[in-house]
Amino acid sequence: MARHRIFDFPFSRIYPEYVKKVERKGHTTDELHEVLTWLTGYDEAGLAATLEDGRTLEEFFAQAPAMNPNSDLITGVICGMRVEEIEDPLMQQIRWMDKLVDEVARGKRMTSILRVPKA
Repeated sequence: MARHRIFDFPFSRIYPEYVKKVERKGHTTDELHEVLTWLTGYDEAGLAATLEDGRTLEEFFAQAPAMNPNSDLITGVICGMRVEEIEDPLMQQIRWMDKLVDEVARGKRMTSILRVPKA
């Protein structure tokens, strides 16, 4: 199978599009950072470093401090694909991130986005 071109995209190229998307819908970069941190374990300094050093999406996920163990609870359709059915682990991580950003932009409650169990 051919390698997906998106794996080699710099995170710094995709991040501004995420910012535009959430801000256009009336949400904040803080909310964006909250979901990125939840998914990957990067803190603010770590996210800033990823934007400065030009790491690819493949490197972004490979070097993530701690992928959230509940990330497999992310379900739904993004780019016409059910995220839970994506076989390539890296593509699935990328689509998880896309799905979380979409949920922020749509105004979904943060507790739902972060898959917080109901008490």
